[in-house]
Amino acid sequence: MDFESLKQSSSNFDAITKALETKLSPEDQSNKNKYQDDRLWKPELDKTGNGYAVIRFLPAANGEEMPWQRVWSHAFQDKGGWYIENSLTTLNHKDPVSEDNTRLWNTGVDSDKEIARKRKRKLSYYANIFVVSDPKHPENEGQVKLFKFGKKIFDKITEAMQPAFEDEKPINPFDFWKGANFKLKIRKVDGYWNYDKSEFEGVSQLKEADDQIKAIWEKQYPLKPFVDPSNFKTYDELKEKLNRVITGTQSTTTVDEVDLPPQQSTSSVEMPKVNESKPASEDDDTLSYFSKLADED
Repeated sequence: MDFESLKQSSSNFDAITKALETKLSPEDQSNKNKYQDDRLWKPELDKTGNGYAVIRFLPAANGEEMPWQRVWSHAFQDKGGWYIENSLTTLNHKDPVSEDNTRLWNTGVDSDKEIARKRKRKLSYYANIFVVSDPKHPENEGQVKLFKFGKKIFDKITEAMQPAFEDEKPINPFDFWKGANFKLKIRKVDGYWNYDKSEFEGVSQLKEADDQIKAIWEKQYPLKPFVDPSNFKTYDELKEKLNRVITGTQSTTTVDEVDLPPQQSTSSVEMPKVNESKPASEDDDTLSYFSKLADED
């Protein structure tokens, strides 16, 4: 899709709205850096434990159809060290951890269910953003970045595109001309980041002139590599690693030695709070895997 087609299609609003209705299926690339990816933007809290920034979600990059990609992953520790891998369920393929979690859950034994909870999947989204305001790091303002976020923020996007009430008009948050800036408001609630107060502003054009908008579009990063099958380990490789981590038959793997998903660092991972009263399932997105790997302070 060229730039003019992007403008005429309202940044492909119909296609991405349809993508919201796609059911989540149950069923490392070059220049990899384990700890830092300069493309990734992450908000930062102030001394009071609050965070604030204004960002603009951007449409699909040139040559791509969707403005986001979603990736399932697992991260847990056992006798043989850490298991931190993208899940093949991202590609609608069988994954050894998901299979084992299903087996454990179906035993009905509480101890088995607890193991399954600790090994469950986490859902992350990747999108291009334009940083409008970043009080903690003003040097990021005016830049195109990748933003990794979880279900809570994606729910805000969904609500904007598919509002629940008749007096609310749907908007395409990913549109340059008829989209809206997103005010990211973060509070610490019981030690975890909470995004409930985040909200979209009114509809606005990102920049006055189309040549300014086009310059931003041309700086966007491709998202397809995050779901390229070549960047995922095979089922057999994951199965072997899972067995090694569970049994501890080889030397313990340290966090420093773990290969992370493409250009991803442990410091960028969100940490939702565990809801112990909620029944767990393989698709439940409330369990924090990374609380031992990343400190949001």
